[in-house]
Amino acid sequence: MTDVFAAIADTTRRAILDELAERDGQTLFEICARLAAKHGVTSSRQAISQHLDILAEAGLVTARRSGRYKFHHVDFTPLRAITARWPVPDT
Repeated sequence: MTDVFAAIADTTRRAILDELAERDGQTLFEICARLAAKHGVTSSRQAISQHLDILAEAGLVTARRSGRYKFHHVDFTPLRAITARWPVPDT
């Protein structure tokens, strides 16, 4: 299993998470288009697919197949577990 910190260390993977947080349930094609348009990320679909695999190994992304399409969904549970461990003190 990929470490959550290692998964979010990459700027492209953080951009993918941002896009899925804004609009969950996207296909690889949609993610690539949004990354190019909004973040200037022009990586190949294969490269973005590999980033999605790393995020999935860390438990941050799940995929659901419907026909010939694969829809990607964000799951922030692993990040919530980290932030719950170190709560922010009241100031």
